[in-house]
Amino acid sequence: MNYSKVIHLVRSSLKEDIGKRDITTGLFIPKDKMAKAVILAKEDCVVCGMEIAKIVFKATDNKIKFKSSAADGQHIKKGKVMARIQGKARSILIAERTALNFLSHLCGIATLTRRFVQAIKPYRVKIMDTRKTIPNLRALQKYAVRIGGGINHRFKLDEMVLIKDNHLKVIGDRLWVIGFKKIKNKIPTKIKKEVEVKTLQEFKQALKIRADIIMLDNMKLSDIKKAVMIRNCLSPNTYHPTPKLEASGGITLKSIKKVAATGVDMISVGVLTHSAKSIDISLEVL
Repeated sequence: MNYSKVIHLVRSSLKEDIGKRDITTGLFIPKDKMAKAVILAKEDCVVCGMEIAKIVFKATDNKIKFKSSAADGQHIKKGKVMARIQGKARSILIAERTALNFLSHLCGIATLTRRFVQAIKPYRVKIMDTRKTIPNLRALQKYAVRIGGGINHRFKLDEMVLIKDNHLKVIGDRLWVIGFKKIKNKIPTKIKKEVEVKTLQEFKQALKIRADIIMLDNMKLSDIKKAVMIRNCLSPNTYHPTPKLEASGGITLKSIKKVAATGVDMISVGVLTHSAKSIDISLEVL
């Protein structure tokens, strides 16, 4: 994560939450009143975002003491103290909600990702995220996926060529292979090339362009298995390297093990970032 970008995001988030001033805290809490507090996990979770929470408190008041009791990636039980905080009561109360919002959301993503990763054991397939993220929070959300044991798909559109269904609709189903071959030499060798397919017929067409990755989108398990078999039978002499296969589309915790068993290399799961349930985390003044 880019530290300067995180600082900017934290300050923007604090400004959004505070506005001009915290009226309640300013009226009821003496200016020099000191306090101690703890951050508690109210449910089992995978920890993620402790440094972000610390930055929130420090950005509010640099004199606040913030000591983590749990590390990112650690699985903790309900009731675990995640951090201890000491400083001016006003500062602690002002920073509370913003810090907890980051923690709850990132722990939720890391926890859900860990569940998906554990669900596909002992298969060696990789669990991968998507670009279905909250605007301006992508770096943090993808960080949480990594903490949970997943890997990141592309961050930005400029990182790889990925021909999706809407591209094909614009180009024309019969013309895209010809069109791709024409522009292939214009793509830098370091840029990976991926194409999305929905049928075995489209899969066979995608093999012709020698893509690095072929995404099997919303395909039936039987068709995914056939695609893997076809890929595995490719001769290294005529097709090298063989493409990686990525399964995608509506894959859940209940279905993911069957998908992993087909032999695909990667499974992309949008729910990791767009539907992860926030973890219940609270701050309690001692």
